[in-house]
Amino acid sequence: MTTIADQLHHVQAQIAAAAAQAGRPPAAVRLLAVSKTFPAAAVREAALAGQRDFGENYLQEGVEKIAALRAMTDIAPLIPPLTWHCIGPIQSNKTRLVAEHFDWAHTIDRLKIAQRLSDQRPAHLPPLQVCLQVNVDGGATKAGCTPAEAAELAQAIARLPRLQLRGVMSIPDPQPDAAAMLAVHRQVVAVFDALRRLPGLDGLDTVSLGMTADMDSAIAAGSTLVRVGSGIFGARDYSGRA
Repeated sequence: MTTIADQLHHVQAQIAAAAAQAGRPPAAVRLLAVSKTFPAAAVREAALAGQRDFGENYLQEGVEKIAALRAMTDIAPLIPPLTWHCIGPIQSNKTRLVAEHFDWAHTIDRLKIAQRLSDQRPAHLPPLQVCLQVNVDGGATKAGCTPAEAAELAQAIARLPRLQLRGVMSIPDPQPDAAAMLAVHRQVVAVFDALRRLPGLDGLDTVSLGMTADMDSAIAAGSTLVRVGSGIFGARDYSGRA
């Protein structure tokens, strides 16, 4: 029987192979395990197999899962603290949940949301690590600022006291072939590289880009963090959601 640990190690091997093919060290690409809809027990199994970074799209579910994992005292001596990433949309009335419970937020595309996160980040916690979500291919139904808006927004976010801007995130639409997908991914990395050249933003280090289907081309383009869910945890069940 294939376990979550088996699947996790398979994905890690895929990342290492894609990095090697691109002439990059495997350590240059982190794996973010997307645990939305899966129970805390599944996260526990992945954590015991060595995974540390977990991504949640549904905020209330994520907060409950974070609390559940922290209450699992049997695993506390075995693993370092987990790092929790908010990778879903953040509405104004949900910013406090992110600010108080998560370590990262990947989907910042408006200054208003960034300001609320900074204002609501508790003083006893380190700054919230954030990425600027960029919509490079112009998908009308997708979130994200345009590449033309990225510089001004990034510099404004970098000035907020309780946030630490780390880089960019994007979810490009699927393309008809691998070459077209690689070209879109390179547009995202080009935005990242342009931001790094701006005053005060030279410390950026994160390109959150690529999922199961487009992971290889994202890594070839320069992604530093790929988001994989079903490849680790199996098929999702959305039947309990409206």
